[in-house]
Order: sequence, then C-alpha cells, then structure tokens
Amino acid sequence: MQVDYTVQVWKEDGEFIAHAMPLDVASAGDSPEGARLAVDEAVKLFLRTAAEHGTLDEVLEDAGYRRVRQEWRGPAWLGVEQRSCLAVA
Repeated sequence: MQVDYTVQVWKEDGEFIAHAMPLDVASAGDSPEGARLAVDEAVKLFLRTAAEHGTLDEVLEDAGYRRVRQEWRGPAWLGVEQRSCLAVA
C-alpha cells in the first residue's frame, strides 16, 4: 500500500524539523536531509502502528485521504505559504 504525504522542513534552534502533512507527524535531524529521513521513518512507524491497531483506514480518512484502488491519496495541495499577521497586544 502506498500513502503519499507532503513534507515541510524548517530550521529551529540549530536543528532541522520535518513535518509530514496531512498526517501531522514530525521529526528532526542535524541537516534538512537528516530531518527528511527521520520523518520518513516516523511516518512508516506511525502507519504500521495504526495498521496493527486496526485503525489505519480511520486515521487516513480523518487526515483527509481517500482510497483509490490500493493507494491512499492525500489532499491536492494548492500551495504551502509562509504568512504573517500583526498581533494586537
């Protein structure tokens, strides 16, 4: 079974964070590639654990996936943007 996901990577306090969307799984590494590899492993473990508990379909559906034959397709991202707003104190 194949499950697609999108990864965002950013630097925070000297380490790189990778976040898999829409699964909401994150991990970190010493480099962008290290963070990507760590989040790939975290996603595999997350999906394996959900499958072992019999909740994989529910977890994926809750995350916005839909099943197409033997694949789970995530949302079609329109963009990933960095935005800001003025906080009112």
